[in-house]
Amino acid sequence: MSPAKVRPPLRVALVQHKPRKADVVANVEAVRTTAAQWAARADLVVFPEASLSGYFLEGGVDEVALEAERVAEMLGPPPRGGPDLAFGFYERWRRRVYNSVAYLTPEDGAWTLQHVHRKMFLPTYGVFDEARFVEAGTEIRPFDTRLGRIGLLVCEEMWHSLPATILALGGAELLVVVSASPARDFGADGRGRPANLERWERLAPGTAVEHGVFVVVAQLVGSEGGKLFPGGSLAVGPDGRVLARGPLLDEGVTLATLDAAALDRARTDAPLLADLEQMLPHLRRSLARAAGDVGDRTAADEDEERVIPEATPHLTGRGDVQAVDPGLRDPGALDLDLGLVERALVEFVREEVGRRRGFQRVVVGVSGGVDSAVSLAIACRALGPENVFGFRLPYRTSSPESLEHAELVLRTFGANARTIDISESVDRYFQSHEPDISPLRKGNLMARLRAVVLFDQSAKLDALPLGTGNKSERLLGYFTWHADDSPPINPLGDLFKTQVWALARHLGVPDVIVEKPATADLVRGVTDEDELGVSYHDADPILNGLVRGYDVEDLVRFGFSRPTVELVWRRLTATHWKRELPTVAMLSSTAIGAFYLRPVDF
Repeated sequence: MSPAKVRPPLRVALVQHKPRKADVVANVEAVRTTAAQWAARADLVVFPEASLSGYFLEGGVDEVALEAERVAEMLGPPPRGGPDLAFGFYERWRRRVYNSVAYLTPEDGAWTLQHVHRKMFLPTYGVFDEARFVEAGTEIRPFDTRLGRIGLLVCEEMWHSLPATILALGGAELLVVVSASPARDFGADGRGRPANLERWERLAPGTAVEHGVFVVVAQLVGSEGGKLFPGGSLAVGPDGRVLARGPLLDEGVTLATLDAAALDRARTDAPLLADLEQMLPHLRRSLARAAGDVGDRTAADEDEERVIPEATPHLTGRGDVQAVDPGLRDPGALDLDLGLVERALVEFVREEVGRRRGFQRVVVGVSGGVDSAVSLAIACRALGPENVFGFRLPYRTSSPESLEHAELVLRTFGANARTIDISESVDRYFQSHEPDISPLRKGNLMARLRAVVLFDQSAKLDALPLGTGNKSERLLGYFTWHADDSPPINPLGDLFKTQVWALARHLGVPDVIVEKPATADLVRGVTDEDELGVSYHDADPILNGLVRGYDVEDLVRFGFSRPTVELVWRRLTATHWKRELPTVAMLSSTAIGAFYLRPVDF
């Protein structure tokens, strides 16, 4: 008997790149250049979801959508011995727009379109709003290529079991997944990755083992309007072993070698796909019943249903009502992977300041408190201290200690420093026009004047104002509207105050600043806790529970103090207006922000 023919391994290059937002021509050129660079080293080059335009385009998808054949033309002739290509893009097809992935192969001096898959599961929750702007695909099937039988999936489709199962049952031996998965949840137990990537680390091996197939996932990287794409592409063998990983938060090309013999070994060791094929006729009937298809019922179905009791409407036990604490009171519940958070925020500032908005420098108001110290430190690491301008903006009643601490921060991180005293400007207003001004109004006036100064200095220095407000202050409404919250980008806005303190220690902010009581320094001797009526250490776990969907009664059952929970809840619910843009009377079908929708970086 002659030995079996040995098949050469398949070389797949997973590309993580930062697409230029809405610049299809530049992004197509990046695909063309990368394909040429990897022509001799890869058989298949895979680019992420929305790689020709960026992902978060909202209503702008209509302006960047192209026919797949048009993209093939724009790529020009393929390189000699060139690889096959797979890339995600917004596709115009039959006068509709889809979130699609195309597969091209070089043939007779041109790129030939082999297959297009149109995303079926369109996430419309949280930061996602796909179903509003693109159509859902209606078909999924594998296809043959010169490299073998392949199936394509787009992001959330991988989070559902049926799409991968259908492709495997159809004979696909390689699943190519393109994804744009925004980073979220940088907990300390994430093994150096945000939680969404940890989910991918479970999904890809699980799918590979279940179906005895290779799975490769190309992830988008970069920052779009504050949403960070972490990269972390994956290639997994049919035994569930990770063959290659892409870098975190960086561009790069990751090469994975797929040995076809591994398919035979995996399917012999765990013939799960064969078992599925054997049971498929029975599963089809059960699936039809679950989907509500009663047009093909049999007598056996009727007999089976007669012996099954009527379903209980809600899942419930028979014991006493008990509080099942989800861990909100755990002292480590808000702990972060501080090294990963630092990398993410540095990347955020670099991307949003430079690449997205075209600035090289920032201005920061430095108060001597921990928040402005952390923003300054992140900016210095992202842009270099020579490109960071820190402004001390004292009023005559400002604490001398605050000025000293602000100077200490500026020296510690090496930023450019300047002091502009706002006392005369504030005093002239209320002495001339409002001699009976209240302390609250006076404090708001000082905060807004500081914002005016920072924006003027930003114009003078051609620098972008950088925000310093934390998540606790934002949720509690403890800031001056159109003052503290006015800078266009803010690295701290999704960090609770207690998390900012932890990050400050990690970054090397001097202890004297981290450990002192938090204060807005608008009224001498008054701390944040005095004004709020609750400490951040008490408020943050409660805020964390409320924004995760638990209500007041839930939190009380978990052991939180009712008066404290109710105080925090009242402040949260009474200040939603401060976290939104001004309300505009909608009079047309093109109202900005309602019908005319574009992301900030489009």
